Amino acid sequence: MHTHNHTPPVLQHVAPRDFTPGAGLPGDRSARFAARQAFVSLKLSYLQALETLPDAEWLRVQVRAAEEPVDLWLLRAPVFAALNGMDSGLRTRRQLLRRSLDSVFPDLDSPASDFAPF
Repeated sequence: MHTHNHTPPVLQHVAPRDFTPGAGLPGDRSARFAARQAFVSLKLSYLQALETLPDAEWLRVQVRAAEEPVDLWLLRAPVFAALNGMDSGLRTRRQLLRRSLDSVFPDLDSPASDFAPF
């Protein structure tokens, strides 16, 4: 006669947040929301910079199709090329776009260094 030692399953207490997978903690949601807001703001800045520019429809389509901040980062060179010129309106658009990029990618323009400023 063969007997099996059957042990009952151990019940584990599950935190309530585990019932909503992917929802995260309130701080996580706030961070995701803030990141999404920054992305949308940057996307709108790109579209405003390209607004009314002749021959910029392809760029506008690419900006609208962007799904991640890095997508917009990769479009920065062709967008700045489209905004090239000495016209004060173009200069203003470039400045506004640079500020928007700096708000989402604050450390990318400064070279990496271990030295602290004085």
